[in-house]
Amino acid sequence: MRLTWTVPCSAVASLLLAALAVAPPAAAENTSGEDAPAAFTLEDPRIVESSGLQASHRHPGVYWTHNDSDYPPEIYAVDSGTGETVATVTLQGVEFRDVEGIHLGPEGDLYVGDIGDNFDGAWPHVWIYRFAEPAELADVTLTPTVYTVQYDDGPRDAEALMVHPDTGRVYLASKKRDGSGAVYSGPEELTPGGAVNVFARLYDTDLWVTGGAFSPDGTRLLLRGYFAAEMFRWEDGIPEPLGMVTVPMQRQGESVTFTPDGRTLMFGSEGERSAVQPVPLEGELLPESAQDGNGDGPGAGGDGADGRESGEGDGAAEGDEGTLRLVLLFALGTVLVVALRRLFRKHDRNR
Repeated sequence: MRLTWTVPCSAVASLLLAALAVAPPAAAENTSGEDAPAAFTLEDPRIVESSGLQASHRHPGVYWTHNDSDYPPEIYAVDSGTGETVATVTLQGVEFRDVEGIHLGPEGDLYVGDIGDNFDGAWPHVWIYRFAEPAELADVTLTPTVYTVQYDDGPRDAEALMVHPDTGRVYLASKKRDGSGAVYSGPEELTPGGAVNVFARLYDTDLWVTGGAFSPDGTRLLLRGYFAAEMFRWEDGIPEPLGMVTVPMQRQGESVTFTPDGRTLMFGSEGERSAVQPVPLEGELLPESAQDGNGDGPGAGGDGADGRESGEGDGAAEGDEGTLRLVLLFALGTVLVVALRRLFRKHDRNR
């Protein structure tokens, strides 16, 4: 049962103003002793609404991204050292309606989620496209496998698609600004060819989810919103909350991916020449393989070779002090609401 509650506006304002005095930095400090990947800017003028992000495990330092709605069905491979597009994959036989997420599967396939719904649940079904990550970085046209998707509790607007790296099961997270979103679990194996794949509600979330990602070893799930993100331990198909993660100040943050070694989150944003910004992880937020010091890949998730420092380049952080302060207040409000909702939900379960 979801507990309905209210908090006086004066109390919220007081808490926000108090919190602002000790607001965390836009990016977490890296104290692991290892170099964090550098920020980079998407330089391709075709990429103006980057709404999905996936670090390549096959091509070190390369990230896959795509535009949002009403754009050509193209997926771009971006070199994080230069920010330039080094390959374009054109998907034939499909039209992008509202593409919101991309994720790597266990077989080396890329899954693309045409899962957005700007009318908040008007579409009777959505689609997921799947294709093998190209072995060579060159422009190519290919035909993806298409999966038709519905939700067990009716149409939803969603912006997060995640594929577990071990089981291959696909998950979606709906986007509800009133805090009634949820993570949905797909069938054990998706069926193509026009069959409807029903996704079942698995876990309620208070975040206004705009992106999500599994760690390369499958032990962590990260859900992000515009101004807040939450890390979960993933065990036996069930998420367990671990804590909030700092989100960089961005124009319209809608994407996130783990670097191949699992030690850093890379946050992306919409907008022309938008930046991809790193947030290093520490302690319990690190995936299990990273805590053991093993890593899960070459650790090349965005070590920019152009000398730029971490955190450079997003226009959203620029502007006058008053605007930034308002954005910080809104961000802190988001974190506060999530924390209070979880507190009351826990209290309600214990009654």
